Amino acid sequence: MEPSLTKPAVPAVQLPVMLVAEVQDSLLVVVHDLTRLDGLLAHTMENLMERFTSASANLAAPSLVDSKELEVVRNTLRAAVTELQFQDMASQLIIHTSKILQGCAYRLASESMGLEDGEALPFVEEVPERPNPVTQDEMDAGSVELF
Repeated sequence: MEPSLTKPAVPAVQLPVMLVAEVQDSLLVVVHDLTRLDGLLAHTMENLMERFTSASANLAAPSLVDSKELEVVRNTLRAAVTELQFQDMASQLIIHTSKILQGCAYRLASESMGLEDGEALPFVEEVPERPNPVTQDEMDAGSVELF
């Protein structure tokens, strides 16, 4: 008896085309929403940074007398500026998640529906191998670890 040279069948699931299209659309809507969220965070952080910088400059005016209370306020502002770095980490996570979702949407469509004659594959970056691009889980002065 000769050994069989055929490869074992790969399990497959048949899904209705409309379901696949709806899931793909939903994934792309989420990508769009994440992009908008990233923009809102960036805008808010710019405004906060501007206000903190202004407040810090006002507190540094020579007309103000150095006091313990004033130094506490300055230290609080410095700590707040340090904490604003979370926007960079949040932005990295949003971009990473968007790439994964977009890759899933296009792969789902191409695997289930195939390409029509003459249609090119949409350009999609490879899905990142690292599950999480940001490893920072707390924010203390002097302990910024973004990558």
